[in-house]
Amino acid sequence: MGIGLGYWIIIGASMLASFLISSTLKRRFQEYSQIPTRWTGAQVAEAMLRQNGINDVRVISTPGHLTDHYDPTNKTVNLSEPVYASNSVAAAAVAAHECGHAVQHQQAYKWLTFRSKMVPAVQFSSQMLNVVMMMSLVGIYFLGPATIWIYVALFAVTTLFSVVTLPVEFDASRRALAWMETSGVASSMEHEKAKNALFWAAMTYFAAAVGSIAQLLYFLMLALGGRRQD
Repeated sequence: MGIGLGYWIIIGASMLASFLISSTLKRRFQEYSQIPTRWTGAQVAEAMLRQNGINDVRVISTPGHLTDHYDPTNKTVNLSEPVYASNSVAAAAVAAHECGHAVQHQQAYKWLTFRSKMVPAVQFSSQMLNVVMMMSLVGIYFLGPATIWIYVALFAVTTLFSVVTLPVEFDASRRALAWMETSGVASSMEHEKAKNALFWAAMTYFAAAVGSIAQLLYFLMLALGGRRQD
């Protein structure tokens, strides 16, 4: 199973797109972190949960930067230390977004439920992909075309996960922005900046999904015999 120039072009383009989006995201969050709001990220999260009738989810601080996430297994909104304690537009946007996932969980949002069910399969596929890739890199070719089909099948699982993640993330941002507007947490100007920050955050998932789809199509072409790479 050889990996040709086309594959590395796809990888390079995906990495470049991810870098550009990530750089823009960091600039936006740095800029919007300087714009104050009335509440800290923790207060925003607690208020959004309370106003949505969610009383069994805790808001906690977690180490790191942009490590914010909602954990459905123990029902916690985990906010990075800068977001938890900061009263800025960026912190409010991130906190509300993560609470958007908690609201999705409460309402059994179908895409979040589907993504959660996929996690064991994705973990297995990711581990096996590393094994197959290592076999290819060290020159084990005797498995022949079957290796490519195995890779396609495994990669299809992780690609589907990336695609399913998109509606989950965009919907969480939609819920966050709607709540911020109706609750009066942010002014109209601050609301637009929060919207912009969440847009660039969502674009990181979009870039990952597009890159994953491109790689999957490349290997599918190899498996179907459409292209031959050395």
